[in-house]
Amino acid sequence: MTNSERTNEKIHYICQTYVEKKAGRDGQAGLKIAKQLEYSTASEAQNRAEREALSENCAGADAYMVTEDPASGEVGDPSFLVRLGNVPEFDDF
Repeated sequence: MTNSERTNEKIHYICQTYVEKKAGRDGQAGLKIAKQLEYSTASEAQNRAEREALSENCAGADAYMVTEDPASGEVGDPSFLVRLGNVPEFDDF
């Protein structure tokens, strides 16, 4: 990949919050995504995650960044900025 191709990558900064979901037929309780908000900087996403994690209804919050290749639409694995409270394992992400 050349430098000009790399500069075309788009970086997304995401704050994602979770709420607890009730146990289903399998008896397993878990988490589900409540909000997914995009910001223009890492600090904005992290600050929002920190505020959301303090909310009574929020089980946990992540702030992370991903890179997207606009040409192919491929999105890389998340790089976590902060993980607060009850959040899913990375494999479940």
